[in-house]
Amino acid sequence: MQNLYDFIFRQIELSIREIGYGDQTINKKMKDVINIFHSIISEIHFWDTYSEIEKNKKISFFLENFKNSTFLSIYFNNFNNNLKKITFNSYLERVEDPNYGSPKT
Repeated sequence: MQNLYDFIFRQIELSIREIGYGDQTINKKMKDVINIFHSIISEIHFWDTYSEIEKNKKISFFLENFKNSTFLSIYFNNFNNNLKKITFNSYLERVEDPNYGSPKT
């Protein structure tokens, strides 16, 4: 899990660098991104216990201009249910497989 976490934030950092920001700005932006990420995680930790209204409010808090929070709430519910059925590692196997999603020859 730590490798996945490191990989994700390394990719975000590389994307910020590609935009052309300097080291000082990158550090500030990365700090902001990591703080937002951890805020989201703490807010959705008890996702299953929230009502639909509470779920929509949590989504709206992080995506202020997003008009269809109900759609995302349903999406995350379905995703959460799928995660309960299969292991998270099975998702990672697909990510790590260089041939996943490639056309069959």
